[in-house]
Amino acid sequence: MIDQYDRKINYMRLSVTDRCNLRCKYCMPEKGICKKSHQDILRLEEMIKIVKAGAALGIEKVRLTGGEPLIRKGIVSLIKTINEVDGINEVTMTTNGILLEEMLDDLHDAGLKRINLSLDTLDADRYKTVTRGGELSRVIDVIPKILSYGMKLKINVVLIGGFNDDEIVDFVNLTYKGIDIRFIELMPIGEASTWSKDKYISNKKVLEVVELEEAQRFDIHSPAKYYRLAGADGLVGLINPISCSFCENCNRIRITSDGKIKPCLHTDEEIDLIQAMRNDQPILELMRKAITNKPKEHLMKDESFEPIKRDMNTIGG
Repeated sequence: MIDQYDRKINYMRLSVTDRCNLRCKYCMPEKGICKKSHQDILRLEEMIKIVKAGAALGIEKVRLTGGEPLIRKGIVSLIKTINEVDGINEVTMTTNGILLEEMLDDLHDAGLKRINLSLDTLDADRYKTVTRGGELSRVIDVIPKILSYGMKLKINVVLIGGFNDDEIVDFVNLTYKGIDIRFIELMPIGEASTWSKDKYISNKKVLEVVELEEAQRFDIHSPAKYYRLAGADGLVGLINPISCSFCENCNRIRITSDGKIKPCLHTDEEIDLIQAMRNDQPILELMRKAITNKPKEHLMKDESFEPIKRDMNTIGG
């Protein structure tokens, strides 16, 4: 489907849960979240209904997010069923990787094609600090297995001033293994927005410490600008949500775990799908309206901009 700014919207990010097995400082409040009841969260069959409606409107790719999607009961069967929806040609996932080792075989068999791994440090002590208790080895040890399956792997690194900016070279060197590394600037979102204010650094830091050559842009819809380390198969992507707008080619919509469609991550505008479904109302036109009215761009550069109220875990990464 084409929106009012002539963008082809063909990508859905579907949050399957607002819960997580980590408590990353820039994502969740220290005390955790106020957990929604089972009744307030999309059922698996409702997710399928949303995906089918999206596919009818031109959605071709679905990325499952959270919270942490691997803690959602039935996630493997959900992936398999989404892969069977006419029009959907790729199902991917963003995960922190803690549960990947025990679930990877089933995920691969269900048709998961790509994994985006959220990993902000290669140091075990730092990892435990930023995640408030996570065990790094559970993530690092599964990476060779992911690659052995021939699955495409991207590692998303949130740059945090004074925390991991001295690890840029170590991350970039992982591209020699065919892994794509994407550095993401801290975003002012939800309750954690105050935490991020004095830790923001620009992605320009990456180009200052590593000699990279600009890579040909293979996907105009990607929020990243890509570079390459000489001799490496993997790419280095820089995602600059604040210092550089990529809205012109945005092709995505987001579905929150509580059944709201968000045309843009950085606004509080939402359209309720869950109540429509539970009242036996069709959702196709609601989704069409959300896509048609997708805003031209976010306003994070504006002095009057205020961070959205939701925490990132409740939206979907």
